[in-house]
Amino acid sequence: CVRVVERKDSAHNDGVEITCLNPARASCEMFDPRPQVEATYSQLCREVEGIRLENEVLRKFLERTTHEQPDGEDQLESKRNRQRRRHFPIKISVEQKCEVASSELEMLQQEMSVSQHRNERIADPLRAVLEETDIRINELKKDAYEFKRDIVVGGENMRTGKTMAEKVTRYMEDKLRQRDSLIEKLRLKNATVKSQLQKVEAQLKQKEEMGDVLHYIDFHQLQIENKQYQTRIEERNNELLRLKMSTGKTLHALNTAKQCLSDGIEELDGFNLEISARRGQLCAVLQDGRRAVANMRLAEKATMRLNREQGEAWDIPTTLNYVEQKAHMYKLNELRQNWERKVEIAEMGVKHSSKPSIEIAGSDARCHFAIHSMSPGV
Repeated sequence: CVRVVERKDSAHNDGVEITCLNPARASCEMFDPRPQVEATYSQLCREVEGIRLENEVLRKFLERTTHEQPDGEDQLESKRNRQRRRHFPIKISVEQKCEVASSELEMLQQEMSVSQHRNERIADPLRAVLEETDIRINELKKDAYEFKRDIVVGGENMRTGKTMAEKVTRYMEDKLRQRDSLIEKLRLKNATVKSQLQKVEAQLKQKEEMGDVLHYIDFHQLQIENKQYQTRIEERNNELLRLKMSTGKTLHALNTAKQCLSDGIEELDGFNLEISARRGQLCAVLQDGRRAVANMRLAEKATMRLNREQGEAWDIPTTLNYVEQKAHMYKLNELRQNWERKVEIAEMGVKHSSKPSIEIAGSDARCHFAIHSMSPGV
């Protein structure tokens, strides 16, 4: 709906004229086409980069396939390729691109593994050289320190201030002796390593003759199987851990049940002992009850016999009459005690007073009357 037209005139050097082709819009606004151009340029650059990468992959694939073919078939294949280029388009399908890319990826992985092994083989001697250099540097530092300690400082004569030749000679002889012993140890170790290397080479040669040599594919397959076995081992370990946890819970529940069972057995034993004791007590009570019933029957028989002997006309006081007589006696005893206390008080007053004897006689008579009245026979 928009048409861009370049415009050049005398007033403006260059410019852009925008014409709106949409009849529904009355006017069109001016806009800057640079962002759109930049976006288109970046997209084209990405497409060019992708095409360049595809061409590079296809070129490597073509070179590899041409190098793998025999020399006699190169010319025939080139003729066939030229004929195909004449009759078929140059563009290849997506499936072919995927196949080429997968083959190139496999080749790159193989090259990376080969280069990695080669670099490791190159790096191992370098590491050994570095380790040997570090060991040698440490040994030299140690030797320098010992020489300075034993010869430069310790071998100096106190009077002359010079180093004693005997200590220098002895130090050098000791060092040479140590070096000879180290050389002998290393020689023996080198011989042992050589013998082991010969054994390994013989085994490898025997395997090569028997056809049991492992190739890269075999190692890759062994790695896959190792990963699978590691996954299975991890699964089995997780299952074993889960079973151990469940076994622990089960053992805990079993111990709790055993403890409850032992407590129940102890309680049952206590109940059994208590039941046996209660049974003994019940037997004793039943025997006492039987004896009491027998004694009661004997007492009833004796009472009936005594009643028959004494006769029914004889009046026997009841228990209630006995209780009433006893209560009346207690009351009379209390009254007697009160009167005796009053008489004692009166006598004490008579002794300390000066009243006529007539009154004393009257009081004595009253007291005797009260005493006679309190007696139970009255």
